[in-house]
Amino acid sequence: MRRLAIGFLAGTAILIAACTPSVTVENSGAEGAAASGIAVSGRGEVLGTPDTLQMSFGVSVLRPTVKQAVADAATLADQLISTLASSGVAGDDIQTANYAIYPEYDYSQEQRKLAGYRVGNTVTAKIRDIDSAGSVIDAAASGVGDEIQVSGVSFSIEDDEELISAARDAAWEDARSKAQQLADLAGLTLGEAVMISESVTGTPPQPLYRAAFDEMAVGAVETPIEAGQQQVAVTLQVRFATN
Repeated sequence: MRRLAIGFLAGTAILIAACTPSVTVENSGAEGAAASGIAVSGRGEVLGTPDTLQMSFGVSVLRPTVKQAVADAATLADQLISTLASSGVAGDDIQTANYAIYPEYDYSQEQRKLAGYRVGNTVTAKIRDIDSAGSVIDAAASGVGDEIQVSGVSFSIEDDEELISAARDAAWEDARSKAQQLADLAGLTLGEAVMISESVTGTPPQPLYRAAFDEMAVGAVETPIEAGQQQVAVTLQVRFATN
C-alpha cells in the first residue's frame, strides 16, 4: 500500500510529499466550501496477472552430533542455492530467511532420549518467471532430496502502475457519479473537488499448487503452479464544493 500527499496552497504553489500509503489533495483556499460540500467514496477495481512468485526453500537435517549436522546442512544448503541459481533465480533474489540449531529428543519411551541435533537453513527465492516455478521446485527437490523443505507460496504484481492507474480512473468516475447524483437530488451545482484521499490495496490470489517430492513423483510430472489473478483496488474519499 502506498501514499502520496499533494497540497495546493493559495491556488498557486504546489507541494508534493511521498509517504505510505495514501494520496491526499486539499485546496486550502476553499475551506468554507469543503465544509459545506458533498463528500463521497468511490472505488475502482481491476484484475491483473501476478508477475512474481516468492517461496521459501530450506534444508533440515538431524544428525547424532552438532558438528555433523552443521556440516551436512551446509553442504545441502550450498546445493540448494546452486540449484536455484542454475534454474534461473537471480542471486539478488535469494536471501537467507532462517537458520537454527537445536537438540531433538525422542519421547516414545518412558525416559527422554536425545535423538540428535537438528539444523535448519531456509532461504526465500523470488521467481520472476512464474511459468518456470514448477521446474524450479522440482529441481530443488531433486537436488536436495528427502531433506528439502518448501513452503510459503506468495504471488505479487510488481509492475502494477498501469493497473493502479486504471483502478484510480474507475474510482474517480464512481465518486464523481455519486456526487453528481447527490447534487442533482439536492438541487445544487457540483463544483470542483477540494479534498481527495486515496488508498490502494491488492487482494492476493489463491494459488493452486501441488509439490510431490517422493522419489517416484519428482521428475515424472512437473509440479503445477497457477498464479491466477490478483485484484488491485483504489478507494477515493472525495469532497466536492457545491454552489
